Amino acid sequence: MNVATPLELSEETLRRMLGLATDRIVAFTKDIPNQPVDTSSAMNAAELVLEPIPRDPVDIECLLDDVFDQATRASLNPVSPGFMGYVPGGGLLHAGVADLVANALNRYIGVARIAPALSQMEASVISWFCEIMGYPTSARGFLTSGGSLANLSAVVTARHTKLGDDFSRGVIYVSDQVHHCIDKAARIAGFADTQLRVLPTDSRFRLDAETVADAIEQDRAQGLEPFLLIASAGTTNTGAVDPLDALADLADEEDLWFHVDGAYGGFFRMTERGKAILRGIERADSVVLDPHKSLFLPYGTGALLVRNGQHLKATHSSAADYLPDLQDHDEVVDFCEISPELTRPFRGLRVWLPMKMHGIDAFRDCLDEKLDLANWIQEQIAVLPDIELVAKADLSILAFVVKGSDRHSMNTRTRNLIEFINQKNRVHLTGTRIDGTFAIRIAVVSYRTHLDRMEMLLEDLQDGLRVC
Repeated sequence: MNVATPLELSEETLRRMLGLATDRIVAFTKDIPNQPVDTSSAMNAAELVLEPIPRDPVDIECLLDDVFDQATRASLNPVSPGFMGYVPGGGLLHAGVADLVANALNRYIGVARIAPALSQMEASVISWFCEIMGYPTSARGFLTSGGSLANLSAVVTARHTKLGDDFSRGVIYVSDQVHHCIDKAARIAGFADTQLRVLPTDSRFRLDAETVADAIEQDRAQGLEPFLLIASAGTTNTGAVDPLDALADLADEEDLWFHVDGAYGGFFRMTERGKAILRGIERADSVVLDPHKSLFLPYGTGALLVRNGQHLKATHSSAADYLPDLQDHDEVVDFCEISPELTRPFRGLRVWLPMKMHGIDAFRDCLDEKLDLANWIQEQIAVLPDIELVAKADLSILAFVVKGSDRHSMNTRTRNLIEFINQKNRVHLTGTRIDGTFAIRIAVVSYRTHLDRMEMLLEDLQDGLRVC
């Protein structure tokens, strides 16, 4: 006789749980424009959830209260329209609904045969991304947790394709503005620090093809094997876009794998302006994208695309007796054969559902708005007498400093200004160091950010300049 356990929810309990969660999500979402952008200093909230393993049951209503009323509020609020720090993750609510459905269905899609239609949904998402990037139908890819793991798989695929088993003399070329996950990926992939060439950038923080060519010539003269050139389609630090066409030419001439980290900026190719700025990305051997950045999805949504899908399979394929039969034709994708993961969540639905609901134009128009907003705030602050733009926006990230008599004075005034702005809690900005100078970044990426919030930023910036 079957005996129900407490873990098997009754219909009544499930409906109550969903209702309580829905009520709180709707209330939270409705209040987002009025919420402070940063309450992360409330570290005592962390102490409230430090506890031994639970022995006695707690009612779901109390637990949801803990999450919404205490734990969540003690944090940066990246879903706020005023959050312009780092590169925001949008947290598109459609994806939250999709995740609920995907987790409830709990289908395995690593092998297409097990859930062919659901697997094809994710494969369709990848094909849409490939079309956006201008890739051929031979391209393949997969969704992962973010750009860090996607870049790791790109490095490993390039290593396997270009160097085979002996990569002790291989050399990777990057700019001094490349995302730090590339350095981490190279180390995890087995490369020594001496095999990573970090090259200086020009006055616009872009990697110059001649600089790379000179480094390649020197390395080849020493008997090394240049094999991978990594460019950025929108750096995190300054938003700079490397000259992708020129770097693609160089990679072709030198027989290098050309990889583009487009985690932040790649999806701007959907816009006409972005397509012009990112010209050459379609020539890359591989591209990393982060839908949780400029496609506005929740954190945990990254993607790797590879122009020749066979390279992904040759790098990642592995057999086991306990696996079901895998596909032997190109029309159907077994994700376990082209990615590092065997067990993996059904990530595709969180992308498929909002894109099907609204169509691609809604996302393109939103990205166009971000370009407009970044250009607007740049024009406003460029004429302020105490401000110096140190990194103009190629896309939607820019950086500036407050002028001073020397570097120490500039750094002090700039730090005071960002502290003033963030304490107002209408917008939140983050800083960085550019050539040793502390600078303030503005990253306009959230789908909730519109002109009214940019006007608030300008007001707070002007007020701050009067006292800093």
